Formats: sequence, C-alpha cells, structure tokens
Amino acid sequence: MRRLTMALLALLLTLATSAQTYKRVNDISFTVKDDAYAQERLKLDVYYPDDRQGCPVVVWFHGGGLEGGQKEIPRRLMEKGYVVVGANYRLLPRVSVDQTIDDAAEAVAWVFRNIARYGGDTRKIVLTGHSAGGYLDMMLCLNKSWLKKYGVDADSVWLCAPFSGQAITHYNVRKMQGIQPLQPTIDQWAPLYWVRPDCPPLVLICGDRELELYGRYDENQYLARMMKLVGHKQTYLYELDGHGHGGMVDPAFHILETHIKMLSGETVNP
Repeated sequence: MRRLTMALLALLLTLATSAQTYKRVNDISFTVKDDAYAQERLKLDVYYPDDRQGCPVVVWFHGGGLEGGQKEIPRRLMEKGYVVVGANYRLLPRVSVDQTIDDAAEAVAWVFRNIARYGGDTRKIVLTGHSAGGYLDMMLCLNKSWLKKYGVDADSVWLCAPFSGQAITHYNVRKMQGIQPLQPTIDQWAPLYWVRPDCPPLVLICGDRELELYGRYDENQYLARMMKLVGHKQTYLYELDGHGHGGMVDPAFHILETHIKMLSGETVNP
C-alpha cells in the first residue's frame, strides 16, 4: 500500500509539473562594469515556472573553450520545475581569465540577489555547465574569493555539477601563457589548486576516458581523489562510457537531475 501511495504521489507530481506553464525573460544585464564589451556581453536569460515559489535554481554556463559560445537554456532543463539561468561571460583572448571568472561570479551574485522574484529558492542554487562552463563552476566553488567579492559565500551554493570541466589550468589560459595544450600545468587558474574540505557537494561528470578531450576524465579523477584526501565528504565522479566530450552532455543531465532530487529529499530510482 505504501509503495502504491508513493507511486501515486509521484504520478501526481509529474502531472502537476507537466501542466505548469513557463515564462522566459531574455538579455537581462547583470553587470556594474561599464566598458563597451561588458555592456554588450554580460547578459543572462531566465526561464521559470509561472506562479510557483521555492524552486531549485540551475545556473548554466555555456562551453566554448572560454573563447566562444553563447548563453543558453538547455532543452533538457526545461519543464522540470526549475528556474534556469543561462549566463554569458566575456571571452578570451579579448579579456584575461581573471576577468572571465569575475564575470561568472557577478552573474551568480545577481542570481542570489534577484532570483526570488522569479520563484527561485536562494538556498537551492546549482552551478553547472559544459566544458569551459564547468571550469567556471569549479573555480567559483573551490576558490571562495571570487564570489566573496560580491558578498556571496561560495559555501551557500547548493550543488556544483560541472559537465566535463577542466580541472587543471584551462588549455586556452595556457595558450595565452605560451604553453601548448598537451603541456599540463596546475597554478592559481586550476580548480585543482583550490581543493578544500568544506565546499558544496561536487558532482564531476565526464565522458569516456578514451574519448574525452585532452584527458579530461583523468583530470577530474585526480580532482576527486584530492578532494577526498583533504576531507571533502560529498565528491562524486561519473564516467559516461562510449561518450566523447560533446556526446556526454545529454546523458549527463540525468545525473544532474538525480542529485537535485537527492538533495530535495526525493526518492530516486536508478
């Protein structure tokens, strides 16, 4: 009887979510920076359920090697009961990497300050994104100074879930330093440099280690090991067999959604 009741509740929740209507607001400026490139680039989109409050908030940073790409609301995040934010940031080599990371921090700070008006719960903010976006997620959550500048404690992020993010110094940052993509370095621009035991839950999702870009899985595996060694209790690492750097994105959304449900206290079926 209990199993039947839980199944009925799950069905009713699914029906309620599917009947929910959603709205979208595009090109919201989130910056106080006044240079022309910042004014042009630093905008975000918000997709949200109509007439709902207390929703999980998913902040998505796009990929593109820190040199390209545009803000987006991924289709797989739509109609899930989430408030979704797709944010831009300024791109290399037109700006330096510290400016790019600062842009991402400013976008997240905007979310903390403003997302309640769109029905989002500031206690349930998830940082995620693919490739370069995943790199930015990790830099913000592991090095607390970026968000602290904007009055946000990085530990108040609910979940950090990078999709195939670079754990060592980003290869296009190394290119600007005159270093080749296959010459690995770990400096202050590497998430690995900032391992700490008390950051938000960290869900590392990568493609097949033999198909990923520049050993991306192996970097994340090392990051996961070091996080556990320093005492972090909620680091998770996933390898999506048979999927390369781009192909891993679609199945990774299932893992992200599973962890959001777990944090929400929902029963999760494998």
